[in-house]
Amino acid sequence: MSLDSSWLSFEGQFAERVCQKLNAQSALPAPTPIFMQKAVSRPPKAGQGYKFGIFAGLHGDEEAGILATEELMRWASTHPRELADFELHFYPVCNPTGCSDKTRHSQAGLDLNRHFWCGSTEPEIVYLESELMREQFHGIVQLHSDDTSHGVYGFVSGSMLSELLLRPALQKAAEFLPFNYNEVIDGFQADQGIIRVCYEGILSAPATQRPKPLEIVFETPALAPIPQQVTATVEAVKTILAEYRKLQAYAADL
Repeated sequence: MSLDSSWLSFEGQFAERVCQKLNAQSALPAPTPIFMQKAVSRPPKAGQGYKFGIFAGLHGDEEAGILATEELMRWASTHPRELADFELHFYPVCNPTGCSDKTRHSQAGLDLNRHFWCGSTEPEIVYLESELMREQFHGIVQLHSDDTSHGVYGFVSGSMLSELLLRPALQKAAEFLPFNYNEVIDGFQADQGIIRVCYEGILSAPATQRPKPLEIVFETPALAPIPQQVTATVEAVKTILAEYRKLQAYAADL
């Protein structure tokens, strides 16, 4: 089934940098529109799915997460039975200018994943914050690659369920890539590949959202072969979704 005839809908928008004229003689150049891609896979019955946001490409030189998200979109386009109770929002390229330039930063010279919820007027951040505010996701999954790590690992925050989902996802990913068992990863204390604190200003749910969603940042070793990174990432995300469904089923039986 092609994407165009699938269950996916494409809902991206153009985002523009806010420019204010200094005076009649001196004006800033017109803003360049930046297209923010988005696709949504919805369950057969509207409003009955667990809503997850999957974000990739916040760092433009991390190709594996982008390719993995595109692969997950193709998987969702067939509407497999595994997704019957999920509403998935895919954001495959969250830093379009950085991806175009193959750089970590946007063309504004910023690491976008350090500027969320601090009043930034960067168009990419304004758009993504508006999505996070409106959608109120049950789960937020960020996909990244780390060129200082030899294996897979991840960050958790938000709901306590986050760690329960990341742990099996890392084990699944470790079938395709090494596992990072270091006690310190990326400058943070880690426990079996899981870090429980993170950088300020990363993409996350609004502070006012209740109940808090689960939040996972999944990292692959950037120097590993891209096909292996993509496969490991796809399988990790599928595992997160499957484990979330199990936990919801257990809760219903309590």
